[in-house]
Amino acid sequence: MKLLKAIAASTLLAAATPVLAQEQLSIATGGTGGVYYPMGGGLAEIINAHVDGYSATAEVTGASVENMGLIATGDADIAFALADTVQQAFGGTGRFEGQALPMLRGLAVSYANMVHIVALEGSGITALADLRGKRVSIGAPGSGTEVNAAAILNANGITYDDIDEQRLNFNETADALANGDIDAGIWSVGAPTSSIMNLATTNTIVLIALSEAEMAAAQAVDPVFAMTSLPGGTYEGVANDTAVLGVPNVLVVSSDMSDDLAYAITRAMFEQIEALRAVHPAANETSVEFTMLATPIPLHPGAVRYYEEIGATIPDALRP
Repeated sequence: MKLLKAIAASTLLAAATPVLAQEQLSIATGGTGGVYYPMGGGLAEIINAHVDGYSATAEVTGASVENMGLIATGDADIAFALADTVQQAFGGTGRFEGQALPMLRGLAVSYANMVHIVALEGSGITALADLRGKRVSIGAPGSGTEVNAAAILNANGITYDDIDEQRLNFNETADALANGDIDAGIWSVGAPTSSIMNLATTNTIVLIALSEAEMAAAQAVDPVFAMTSLPGGTYEGVANDTAVLGVPNVLVVSSDMSDDLAYAITRAMFEQIEALRAVHPAANETSVEFTMLATPIPLHPGAVRYYEEIGATIPDALRP
């Protein structure tokens, strides 16, 4: 009888104890076939476990361009986006001409995208110029891939009048290549990415290398581009290194986010970085040093507090 009374008393006490509400955070990522989504899921797990009072969820979106709008409207709290898209949004140029989003602030640079131009063996496409007259996926509407694709093509004298452009997300692009519905696809994504990996297991793919002149032309249009190389063996059937352009990815928040929350998220991410790297190897590039080199907009004051706390040298241009 005493035991029953004790159980009843403890049940009443538990029922009377208020449960602390978790404030929900939305992380805007991209499609499920890219890297933003798993990285966003990994960041959400870190926030859930290490930032008291908050619960985060990774959301599927159209990626970079759309994500900047979601931050501006308050429909997302944290977003992944390509550095050139972030720069355009902040300054009101390019896709954001006349629509500057001055509230954007950086938390960190997570990793660098590599611009993959992929065709199937036997397509006759072995160089950038071969895309003329072909059906080419330039990325999902509102994605950083679309921004990067347009910059690279236009810088090298190829316009949308020269190709049959298709606006497909990563998984759709891979499926369309496999089915013969398009001739080539462009991905701006961390490597390796699951959609290309899956395609390469059932088809022999060709990664199109850019010449130094083609990369230099793209850099002249968009200095955010960096010449880099996709290592051989990243994808099945591609043994040699491939010369490609790279673009940093930025974790973006609004200036309206509290300093304490921005500090807590930045600190948790870097203190738990091995957990993020276990989710996707792209996070091997996530570092304080890379953040200081490649962030294209001012950092959030809360992030600055964390970087100052650990003794990082912060460029004046990154201070809010």
